[in-house]
Amino acid sequence: MKEHSKKLAILQQLSDGQFHSGEDLGNCLNISRSAISKHISIIQNWGLLIYKVKGKGYALSAPIELLSSDKIVYRKLPEPVLLGVVDSTNQYLLNEMEGLESGQSCFAEYQTSGRGRRGRSWVSPFGSNIYFSLYWKLENGLAATMGLSLAVGIAVVNALEQLGCSNLKLKWPNDIYWNNKKLAGVLIELSAQSGGAAHIVIGVGINVELDDRFNVEIGQPWIDLKSILGKGNQRNKLANELLSSLHETMLSFENNGLSPFIERWKALDNYIEQRITLQLGATNIEGICKGIDAQGAILLDINGQQHSFVGGEISIQKD
Repeated sequence: MKEHSKKLAILQQLSDGQFHSGEDLGNCLNISRSAISKHISIIQNWGLLIYKVKGKGYALSAPIELLSSDKIVYRKLPEPVLLGVVDSTNQYLLNEMEGLESGQSCFAEYQTSGRGRRGRSWVSPFGSNIYFSLYWKLENGLAATMGLSLAVGIAVVNALEQLGCSNLKLKWPNDIYWNNKKLAGVLIELSAQSGGAAHIVIGVGINVELDDRFNVEIGQPWIDLKSILGKGNQRNKLANELLSSLHETMLSFENNGLSPFIERWKALDNYIEQRITLQLGATNIEGICKGIDAQGAILLDINGQQHSFVGGEISIQKD
């Protein structure tokens, strides 16, 4: 983090979207103009477009809303750690897990190695989205985590609805969609020993303000919050709503498991009563989606008989 302190200070100045001369930036940070130029070159690899105009200086292509502890004020959980640059928010909490209080979270402006389910990368340009992770300790152990990813997906939907999003849907097990375009995703990583508590890290990525430059990297239809709401500057608001919603969800899940969430899931299921293909390893399984069972397994009607499938290796593709 310290190695990026100058770059983050430059971006704090540039976040207003206005031009700032190299001389002014250098004076502000007490470094030379050539050092500013070198830092800018690296920053451009963080997914930002920076204009350089002779006689005017440097400017971002558009203003960005940086995360702020003055604006992320939900305090029923431990105060979140705000990171500038990190490999991934999940990895940050996994590395610190031994000393964490349950409910500790972190947000990042930029991830160098953001990851999604099944080893996929998560596109993470600086200051564009929500990159968030939450640590939670479930005393009842690994068995008590059954269906957690579905409950977390609902929590993300609830947070987004508080900002005015409607028509959101869930793709099993925990992707959030709007009009069949991916808006957000969840990655849960955990560790537990037999008879011991389950230590869980819940990662959430939400597209807030992306642009078409990332289409190839993302590789699937996507949407961002700005496109849905028609307005920007939602990151700090969303951070508060996410903390509140996940806190409420985790308390309920801890006490009652998945059962309070099943009807809500069914109402949000993007593929209910549709023919889908499940990819389980190298095997493709086709059937009619019938929702989920009490454990959160997906139900498929295959030739008139209902079968359940569960596990992180399953993905869904619409025919």
